[in-house]
Amino acid sequence: MAKQPMLKFVQIDRDMPPKRAADDRKDDFHEIYAEFAAEKAAEQASRCSQCGVPYCQSHCPLHNNIPDWLRLTATGRLEEAYRTSQATNTFPEICGRICPQDRLCEGNCVIEQSGHGTVTIGAIEKYITDTAWEEGWVKPVAPTAERPESVGIIGGGPGGLAAADMLRRAGIQVTVYDRYDRAGGLLMYGIPGFKLEKDVVQRRNELLAEGGVTFELNCNVDAAKFAEIRAKHDAVIIATGVYKSRDLSMPGSGLPGIEKAIDYLTASNRKSFGDTVPEYDSGRLNAKGKKVVVIGGGDTAMDCVRTAIRQGATSVKCLYRRDRANMPGSQRETQNAEEEGVIFEWLSAPKGFVGDERVTGVMVQKMRLGQPDATGRQAPEVIEGADYVEEADLVIKALGFEPEDLPTLFGQPDLPVTRWGTIKAAFETGETEMDGVYAIGDIVRGASLVVWAIRDGRDCAQAIIDRFNGKAALAAE
Repeated sequence: MAKQPMLKFVQIDRDMPPKRAADDRKDDFHEIYAEFAAEKAAEQASRCSQCGVPYCQSHCPLHNNIPDWLRLTATGRLEEAYRTSQATNTFPEICGRICPQDRLCEGNCVIEQSGHGTVTIGAIEKYITDTAWEEGWVKPVAPTAERPESVGIIGGGPGGLAAADMLRRAGIQVTVYDRYDRAGGLLMYGIPGFKLEKDVVQRRNELLAEGGVTFELNCNVDAAKFAEIRAKHDAVIIATGVYKSRDLSMPGSGLPGIEKAIDYLTASNRKSFGDTVPEYDSGRLNAKGKKVVVIGGGDTAMDCVRTAIRQGATSVKCLYRRDRANMPGSQRETQNAEEEGVIFEWLSAPKGFVGDERVTGVMVQKMRLGQPDATGRQAPEVIEGADYVEEADLVIKALGFEPEDLPTLFGQPDLPVTRWGTIKAAFETGETEMDGVYAIGDIVRGASLVVWAIRDGRDCAQAIIDRFNGKAALAAE
């Protein structure tokens, strides 16, 4: 590979890996972006300006050493680039695929501010680690010495798996308890394959297992199981995520044909694994031949509309109560959805549902943006007399997620929670007021990004390692 000098952003334009044509990609669940070729990855990495103050790094929750691995990629030192990337991020190839780079690292790239177009950080990050897998540079955890301490992790999503990886590197015994039959959480069952193909997650699960992590799957943790886990381990990490769907209380909301986003996406992903999914096969959670309306404007809504297109819906519309500029989901995902045929009805909110035996339409009220609310966003206001009915055979509610009632579920009334139901835990360590019990990720933050869950898992693992080291030092005195 030819070595590339840096600071080439003036001579070389920003260029993403080729994107499959919409007519081609909307018929399957494969990822839509091709891989960078080696020369193209080096070329795009060479556009980095090697800032003295790298805002891309400071705006990454993991504070990845982005300028360093861009320079190493540009100069042909790809294995070193992988080692540098892996040092701060447990799953760089996953973050490279699904992080909203336009809101994080790429959105704060200095050359973007000067009008030259951001460095394609996410695509290069993905390329580096995919190449590392192909070259055999990715190895199972091999701690220098085994330790007697053990940690139980409740939840096998990105936060729990990141913690498991770091704890095993320190030689600590780790068991991950997960309610599903495959570890990965929303990486496996929530995010569709066109954003994250599942073999990318599965190979990480297999690598952790090879490194000594024990997985106890199909495990529903109730009061008795929580007590058993706590008694068995020296520390417990709660990394359950938030799975309780927000709902709508309005006329007709109980009609058949109105479904939760998590149920819909899980059924679709299970079908892609070849599982038997009665709710899909019966047509209940299958959009084929239906007029689909998705309510919501976040990344989950984008996953739903793009899944419905691939399932063969006759039309797919997305209702969002604010305008495009105020939409919380990724602008890149919105553009991909529009290319694939999704219609966005901006400034539109549901006020009820119509139908007799099942839903046949959504009663929509048109909105306008008024004065900013407490968060600084403009509050939507109803435009009187502008209501209409949007026809629908399937309505999917993608309104976000809330925490389950874990103190009751786990039989732990003393488990401290906030007024939102999230667990109260120390910001940097995840430590709760219950001795030896930690909490990380969405169950502490509320619904957030995968990259933040990874950060929390790594920080919590380090705090537990420090605690065990402190106890060992005291015992040796």
